[in-house]
Amino acid sequence: MSMVKSLVLIVAVVLVGGVGYLYSGAYPMGADVPHNKLTYWLLETLREQSIKKASGSVSVPPLDDPGLLLSGGADYNDMCVSCHLKPGKEQSDMSIGLYPKPPNLSKTSIEHGHDHPDQTDAEQTARRQFWIIKHGIKASGMPAWGPTHDDDRIWAMVAFLQKLPELNPEQYQIITARDEPNTSSHH
Repeated sequence: MSMVKSLVLIVAVVLVGGVGYLYSGAYPMGADVPHNKLTYWLLETLREQSIKKASGSVSVPPLDDPGLLLSGGADYNDMCVSCHLKPGKEQSDMSIGLYPKPPNLSKTSIEHGHDHPDQTDAEQTARRQFWIIKHGIKASGMPAWGPTHDDDRIWAMVAFLQKLPELNPEQYQIITARDEPNTSSHH
């Protein structure tokens, strides 16, 4: 048998085996069973490289406006805290049940176990956070907030995320409180 025929036969066997495995339903898809190391590495690498490429051209506005911090904090508290937690909270029903486990964003990237090689660059981190909030991440539980939130509102959440790991529970409570509309009527 020639080398080319052998190679074609090997490729055909691998393809048929792969398709057979795909349709067998043997791979555990439950969120309570972690991926094997190879699958996890492949998916993590794919996600990180995709986010890095997609967020590379995002232009970061100034994020030091205290108004951004306050509006972003209130949105974070309303929309994100059940998965990504807050200072003093280590887990929630949502964070326990999701796989992959969402990072605890009240901690630094190294502390929450999702260290990224370019996290030392604050601008790259902001671009990455903006892109993830706006577009979400497929099959992770992270929704795309872009369809319901304009860029300014998303940047406010990014501004808040920049400060979140520095906050204690009391500071967090103050910064994330929303002003309640005045419901009393004066005649």
